[in-house]
Amino acid sequence: MSILQKILTLFRGTAHEAGQAVVDANALKILDQEIRDAGTELSRSKEELTKVMAQRQLQANRSKDRFAKKAEYETYIAGALRQGNEQLAREVAERLAAVENDLKNDEQAITSYDNSISQLKTAIAATERKLARVKQQVDTVKATEAVQRAQTAVASRHSGANGKVTTALDSLERIQQRQAERGARLEAAAQLESEAGEGDLNKRLQAAGLLPESTSVDNILERFREKPVQQLSHEPLSLPAAEIKETDKVERKD
Repeated sequence: MSILQKILTLFRGTAHEAGQAVVDANALKILDQEIRDAGTELSRSKEELTKVMAQRQLQANRSKDRFAKKAEYETYIAGALRQGNEQLAREVAERLAAVENDLKNDEQAITSYDNSISQLKTAIAATERKLARVKQQVDTVKATEAVQRAQTAVASRHSGANGKVTTALDSLERIQQRQAERGARLEAAAQLESEAGEGDLNKRLQAAGLLPESTSVDNILERFREKPVQQLSHEPLSLPAAEIKETDKVERKD
């Protein structure tokens, strides 16, 4: 096989795949059109059946007229023979023979029409049953297709929602990571600043016990625990004599 033939084969294969894809994508539309075409053909078959039945009826009417003509010719022949007119009887008999031949042809034609009508009726009835079943199946297929499209849409929306939630969680994780990194940098900066100033020196002096402790409630209570307070008497304290004299002088002046 030459290269050109292979290329042509490739084109045919590609065209077939593309055509099949188009057919699959529009399967329901094609099916609906095929059903409409089948319905149209069924209507035409019914029209043909009507024509055949009409032709059969016309043939039956002609045959009926011939039967009447046959009876008439038979009467003429009998009358001519009674009169002894052999020649006239023969002429009428010739016409009667033609009528009887026509009647035989009519009978064959009517039988043929009857067979055709029976076959057409059977075919039309079978086609109608098949078409009805196909329409029912098409309704089921359409309902299934609608349900599957709805399920696909729901699954797509659910997948999209999950994707959005996942994206939001990723964004939140990145924000938390940035905040943790920023906090670590701030702590490191504070530590460097403390080490560069007096803060670190004071901490080390305090740890060595060289800085005076700050006054606090706990320190005061601890000091009093180490040195118990003397019991106070209910009697007034005695003042020195010099202090008493000075007090009296002040009272006299007043």
